[in-house]
This record gives sequence, structure tokens and C-alpha cells, in this order.
Amino acid sequence: MRVLVTGGAGFIGSHIVRTLASTGHEPVVLDALLPAAHGRPAAPGAPGQGGLPTGVRTIVADVRDRAAVAGALGGIDAVCHQAAMVGLGTDFADAPEYVGCNDLGTAVLLTEMAAAGIRDLVLAGSMVVYGEGRYDCARHGSVRPGPRAVADLDAGRFEPRCPACGSELLPGLVTEEAAGDPRNVYAATKLAQEHLAAAWARATGGRAVALRYHNVYGPGMPRDTPYAGVASFFRSALSRGEAPRVFEDGGQRRDFVHVRDVAAANAAALAALTERRPGTFDAYNTGSGTPHTIGEMARALSSAHGGPAPVVTGEYRLGDVRHVTADSRRLRDELGWKPETDFAAGMREFATAPLRGAGERGERAPR
Repeated sequence: MRVLVTGGAGFIGSHIVRTLASTGHEPVVLDALLPAAHGRPAAPGAPGQGGLPTGVRTIVADVRDRAAVAGALGGIDAVCHQAAMVGLGTDFADAPEYVGCNDLGTAVLLTEMAAAGIRDLVLAGSMVVYGEGRYDCARHGSVRPGPRAVADLDAGRFEPRCPACGSELLPGLVTEEAAGDPRNVYAATKLAQEHLAAAWARATGGRAVALRYHNVYGPGMPRDTPYAGVASFFRSALSRGEAPRVFEDGGQRRDFVHVRDVAAANAAALAALTERRPGTFDAYNTGSGTPHTIGEMARALSSAHGGPAPVVTGEYRLGDVRHVTADSRRLRDELGWKPETDFAAGMREFATAPLRGAGERGERAPR
């Protein structure tokens, strides 16, 4: 199968390209190599640093460029759409660029896929579409708390409370049936991407799968960029000899999933598309299945790196959620995928793995 991988020179995308090439597919890369996160090229085949297998066709173009996308789709059987601007960014002024890169870019890609008669799509989704995760109140059962109040955050009260009675809540796992509740601009654009993909599938008879990534980490993450995930922030600090700075009290629950496992999930999703009915869209949570707190991750990474130890700051970012971990059983049961890298082993590897420097080749940032 010849597969166009948008954002294929990036952190997640390059791992997907290598996985597809190793399993007999022919990947083709479309990547804008944006200056904010792209610089000196990595050598072909360099593991974990953005290097692509020798001989992979690479098209340098923006996914919003209709002519370039149309040209890239020639002879393509399926598309793996990874290109995106991710993370919370710096402030709300980033909103036009997020919407342009993520939603306009997706709309252009889907339009040209429809024109080219390409009907199979795997979309890089994100668990951020859920907002806060699942919570249970002893009195009211499953509840969805609203955004946390600034006054509570300033006072160090980080845990959401039951919206009905104000009681403490027990965090749990979110399933794919949970309603979307995006809490920041990036999350809103990721949910919009899913809606666009579903509309495209219905209108064209296409088959689309969104993989809602959890906190992806691993070799080749970009460093020293505000458009990155927490694992990158901590690893970047350690590479500078600085202590990772843990926001809030470090008790935020996340699911850290290795990038090689995410690449394998994309390969499994592509293989499963041919068995699906035309006009369908499905979303799958894509995580390790084992939640850890951000504080745990910081301590594991610092210990494996040899220090310095993390510092819990009590600071916070508006738009962050307290706990979000999802149930990934559906992906395992329906597509036969399972993660291979456990938390401890993954953190030991990541602690000394090469990062792509500020400006090395790659997509805007990891998810």
C-alpha cells in the first residue's frame, strides 16, 4: 500500500514512516518543515531523530497548499494525517495559526482526497477532546466538572469538585462514547478535525479512523519549544542540567504512551480500514492503559537521567485539565493492537535518548 504521511518528517510521523516501511508499505512524506521547529536535516535512517528510511519520497509543502497536496496524492492508496500544530502554545494569539494549520489544513487535504478518489484515512487525534476525564461522585455517580476556577487554582485547590454537591471526586477512565468537551484552542481544533473527517466519510463513502493519542513520548521529541508536551519539557530541562518544573502539585493523572507503540497503532488502523463499511468514522483511544501522575513521570525521568530532581512549583496553566486518562481496550480488542513498551523501560530509554534540537527536522511538536 502506498501511504501519504502528512507531517511525516516529524516526531510521531517519522516513527510511523519507519514502521510502515518495515512492514512492506511504501510511505510518501508531505511535511512543511516549519521554521519554528525545523532546522538542520537528520541523516536518512537516523533512529529517533527525524531521519527517514533511505529512498522515502519527501515532498516539502504545507498541507494547506491545495496544488501541492493534489500533486502529493497521485498514486496514493491511503493517507495517514499527522501534520498539526499542537500543545497549549504561548497564549490565545496563537489561535489563528492553530485553526489554520489543523482545521483548514485538514479541510484542504480531505477535499483533495475526495477529488483523487482516495477513500482511506487515519487521523492523528488526541485525548484532549475530552477536556477533563471521567469522574465519579459518591453521591451523584458519573459527573463532568466544569472548568476549574482561577481562585481555586491560586489557592492550590487543584482537584475538581462535584458540580452538584461540591464533594471530592474519584478520577477514572474515559471511553470513546464520552462527549467532547475541549478546554483550549488546540483541543477545539482536534475535535473539529474529527468532525471534518466524519463529514468527509459520509459525503464520499470514505473510511476514517481517528486515533486519540495520549501523552506520546520517546526518542526524537523536539526540545526547547513551547509547542510541546510535558515529557518534552522535562527532558529538555534535564538536557540543560536543570530540574524539571512540575506544575500544580504533580498529582495530575496522564497516560504516557511510547511513540513506537503509537506508530504500530497507526499501522494496525491502516490495515483495518479495508474491512470497514464505506461512509464510516471511528475513534479509538490510544494509550498504554496504565495511568501515572505527572510527578511520577518527572521523578522516573530525573532518576534515570541522573538528576537533578524535579521541583514542584504550584504554578498552573489555564486550559490545562487535572486528570484525563482513557480506556484503550477497544483499540486492543478490535484492531489487535497492544503497547509493547512499559512505563519504567520507556522512561529509562527516554532519559538518555536523543532529542531533535530546536530547529531539527520534524512536525510542529509531539502530541
